[in-house]
Amino acid sequence: MAKAYSDDLRRKLLEAHDRGEGSLGELAKRFGVSVPWAWKISRQRKRTGQMERMEQRHGPRSRITGEVQGKIRRLVKQPPDATLVELQQRLWANERIRISLQHLWRVLHRMGLRRKKSRSTPKSKIRRPSKPEVRRGERDHGNDAALWPSSAR
Repeated sequence: MAKAYSDDLRRKLLEAHDRGEGSLGELAKRFGVSVPWAWKISRQRKRTGQMERMEQRHGPRSRITGEVQGKIRRLVKQPPDATLVELQQRLWANERIRISLQHLWRVLHRMGLRRKKSRSTPKSKIRRPSKPEVRRGERDHGNDAALWPSSAR
């Protein structure tokens, strides 16, 4: 992906145009940029009044501000083993914040808050018997190899 032109280049081209050193097309050739780009930054300056690039914003602004994150953090600590659904319901009941489960999970993940329940007791000492190791695709014949004819061994 191509890099954006620097704010310095934008400023120089627009200031040269303001001084009357040439048309936008002539200045574009002189500065080594495309004519449509020169038109675009000129339009942008007329519309916003600034020469610098505008920050691009993709999608709507998030409703999960720093204040809302603080409220979520407090709600997570109250009963720490609450499920996402319970947390979602408490956010609506206490704070009137409506948020989908998927978005809530992403917010918690971004905040570094885990929702996995930790074990409060140690693991059981009783272990399941392990199966004998057999490579995938092979059968465990055990000791019955003597039953096979000698040509099959």
